Parts: sequence; structure tokens; C-alpha cells
Amino acid sequence: MRGLMQDWPLTVDKILDHAAEWHAGREVVTRSVEGPIVRTTYAGIHERAKRLSNAIKALGVQPGDRVATLAWNSGRHIEAWYAVMGIGAVCHTLNPRLFADQLCYIINHAEDKIIFTDTTFLPVLAENRHRMPTVKHIVVLTDEDHLKGGAVAGALSSETLIETHGGDCVWGGFDETTACGLCYTSGTTGNPKGVLYSHRSNFLHTLVTLQTDVMGLSVRDTVLAVVPMFHANAWGLTFSCPAVGAKLVMPGPKMDGESILELLETEAVTFSAAVPTVWQMLLAHLRTTTARLTTLKRVVIGGSAVPEAIIRAFHDDYGVEVVHAWGMTETSPLGTLSTPTPEVAALSFDDQMPYKLKQGRPPAGVQLRLTDDIGGGVPYDGHTFGRLQIKGSFIAGAYFKSEGGDILDADGFFDTGDVATIDAEGYMQITDRAKDVIKSGGEWISSIEIENIAAGHPKALMAAVIGVPHPKWDERPLLLVQLKTGEAATAEEFMQFLTGKIAKWWMPDDVRFVDEIPLGGTGKIDKKLIRQRFADYRLPTV
Repeated sequence: MRGLMQDWPLTVDKILDHAAEWHAGREVVTRSVEGPIVRTTYAGIHERAKRLSNAIKALGVQPGDRVATLAWNSGRHIEAWYAVMGIGAVCHTLNPRLFADQLCYIINHAEDKIIFTDTTFLPVLAENRHRMPTVKHIVVLTDEDHLKGGAVAGALSSETLIETHGGDCVWGGFDETTACGLCYTSGTTGNPKGVLYSHRSNFLHTLVTLQTDVMGLSVRDTVLAVVPMFHANAWGLTFSCPAVGAKLVMPGPKMDGESILELLETEAVTFSAAVPTVWQMLLAHLRTTTARLTTLKRVVIGGSAVPEAIIRAFHDDYGVEVVHAWGMTETSPLGTLSTPTPEVAALSFDDQMPYKLKQGRPPAGVQLRLTDDIGGGVPYDGHTFGRLQIKGSFIAGAYFKSEGGDILDADGFFDTGDVATIDAEGYMQITDRAKDVIKSGGEWISSIEIENIAAGHPKALMAAVIGVPHPKWDERPLLLVQLKTGEAATAEEFMQFLTGKIAKWWMPDDVRFVDEIPLGGTGKIDKKLIRQRFADYRLPTV
């Protein structure tokens, strides 16, 4: 027997329709690429996106075609998103931090028909235009005046397209399982793989993010979306904010500490989300000023493990709550959050810290489990490591064009490639990527845990740990430290700082100071590049 409810497909165009009807006047504020602060509303975004839909249809875009965006977070970028998705085409977000070869590979693999871009990226597109045979048009998110002298011949202005097309455009009307967005993994091993989101998966992910124990957004919030739209849909914020009518603030290309602080204060931001490096820059800037965070209440931090020093600085100095999150491109991306349970919330702040440092518990709609190397279960005791697996309604079931083959096991779980523990309270903690875990004497050492503690040293800007070969123990940890500007330190200082905070046999065999710890395209420490740089390194204990 089937239920007797209305058939109302979960397509994301309905999210912006809702915002335009019920939150029409709520602002979307952008620090534009051209410089000035630009203000619009959800009603304005909706009307302009419909015009842009008609424009790209006139340029030959059909349902199922891939349309790429290579752009910063902005109101114009949001218009392009909904214009593409609303007519059943697929919005493919490109990461501008990738190398040109990677960008060309992804564009060609996706067979993108149009690229929406900012003026910032015209030089790289001009230089590599001949390597993108499927791309028929490049549309620049600007007006004709700023397009003049652009580096790409034949590029079109989005403002001109919007002005010359009407807003009478039908959105939706297709099945909710229709492809909606395409985002490629960072490709740390092999070529990047495409994760193809559906309208249904993005809609369900939106509803999950609005749970109180997830992001808990409401119409009363002002949200600064620092996390880029090319990082797994800005962690869903470009759907979640219009869904509830939250005021949305977009930072454009300027994400330094001073610029972020200015937007936080001038726009009265209450909520934000970004990777740890962004908040390190903000906190470093705040230490040089007398400024305060007068409206910010909560920040969600993910992308990599959050150092304790960041959580404490936000709490102790500014009264801001940090929620640690974990996810992947393949999980849309939110998988877990460290929101406290009643039992954890009842503890003192210091006693809550071990839980705050963990990646947290899954919301409804997400299943987690840990397995050993042969697929058996492991105890949830907070100590025993296992391979982290996940399944749910917004978790990838395959990669675009079947790259990577069958990625689910017999029970329908996706292996994340992470090694983790789960404690008795249900808090999951990533201990390493499977390829980064250090295996010493038959036991596993968590490079992430050592990094987080070392990064809390007052002289450290950033820390990274890799395993290097050892003839007796197989591998031993090497700690790399990038010091803050003007600081000097010794290896003994950092070894002493770690003493008593980690197991004795986890202690690094050496500490090396480096000018830079490289970050990948998603803001995470690039362990692959570090291992290449230290391929010939030999431990002093060998």
C-alpha cells in the first residue's frame, strides 16, 4: 500500500522559489571582485537567475549538460548556480586553486559546455582555452565595462545576458533524482573523480543541515559563507541560507583576517564556516588590534582537524562556540558534528575539550561504522582504530562515468579512506587518512593528534607529521613545524611541549623547521608533497 501524500519532487529550484516568496527582502551581501560591497535580495537573485536560465538556454544548454563555474563566493555566482540547476543542467564547480593541468583534465572529463568565471581567472582560461574543446562559451560574472580588455576572446558578460533576456522561465518539472551538481575530489591519489549530486540528495542534505544539532540556522541568522562554493557546495550554505531566509554574506576574493573581520562586524554576522587556516588568520589579526567579535556566536570548522588553540581562543577571548565538523566531497559534505550531548554539555569547558576535538556524531540520515582490515567490526571504546565507512541518502554511490569502479561494499557502505575511533558516547575521531597513518612496531600512531598538539605551541604557525622509514620499527614520526613570523625555536622545545601529552612511543624521532607547510587545493596539509620533499630524508635514530 502506498501513502496518499502529494507528489512534490525535492528539487533545489524550490529552495530559491521559497526564499523569493517568503524571504524576498532578506539581503545577500557580496564583497565584489571589482571592490565595492554589493547588496541584493533573495527576490533579486531569483529574478536574475531566471533571466540567466533563459540566456544559457539560448546558448544551447540542455538538461543534463554540464555548466562549470570558476568563481569566488558572490551573489552573481549564486545566480549562476540556480540558473543552471533550475533547468535540469548540472552545475560543475571548479576549484581555482588547482593547477592548470588539473583544471583542464576536470573540464574535459566533465565535458563542460559553458564556464561562468570571474575576471580574476581570465588569464588562466585564456592561456588554456585551446585545451578545452567542449567549452563553447565563457561567461564572465561582470558588466561590459569590466569585461573590456578581458584576456579571453569572445567572452560574454553575465550582466548583458541578464539584461537582454526575460525572466519568464519554467524551473523544475523533472525527477528529483536528476543530476544537480558535480564536484571533483582533490585527487590526492590518481586523477580527481567526479561526485555527481542529485536534486534529492542536495535537498535532503539541506534539511539535515538545518537541524539544531547540525548547523541550526534560522531566519534570525546572518551567515558569512567563507567556505568556498567550490568546496562541496560551500558545505550546503548556499542551499541552507535561502531555505530559512538567513541573511547571506559572501566574501568574494578577499579572505585575509582583516577583510573577514570587517565583514563579521559591519554585517553583524552571527554564524560562519571555514577551514582552520582561515580562522588562524583571523585570530592572528585580532591579536594585533583592539577589535572584538561583537555579534558572532558560532563557527563550524572542518576540512581538517581543529587545533585546541583555535577552540580555546574563540571561547576564552571572544565567547564564540566552535563546532568541529567532518565530511567529504562524497558526503555532500556534512557527515558528523561535535555538538555536545546533554552529558557532555554538563561538563566543565576543560572536560568538554576532548569531545570538542573529535569530529563528532552523525545526524539522522547518516550511518557510520568502523571495520578492521578484513571487514570485521571493532569496539567503540574510543581507543581501537578502524576504517571509517559511511552510507546514507546523500552519500556517493558511484563516481561520475564510473571512475574507480564499484565503490560500495556488499552492505552499501562507502569506505572513506579515513582511520578513526568511536567512543562509548558515539563521538567519532579521525586519527589519520589510511595512507597517512604511521605504522610503528605493528601499532598505529595518529599523525593528526601529534599535529594538533604541536600546533598549540605558542611559537608554531602550523605543524605536520609524516611517517619515515625505520629499519627496526617500520616507520617513525617526523614532526615538521612552520614557525610564526619572527620566532625562533629548537627541536628540544617542541619535544618538551609534547612530553606527557602523547604516549612516549608516539614521540617524534626528529623535529625539522620549514619555511612553509604546503596546503592542497582544499586547504588541507599536502602530505603527498611533503613526502616527496622528504623522500631522501633519514632519521637521526637510524
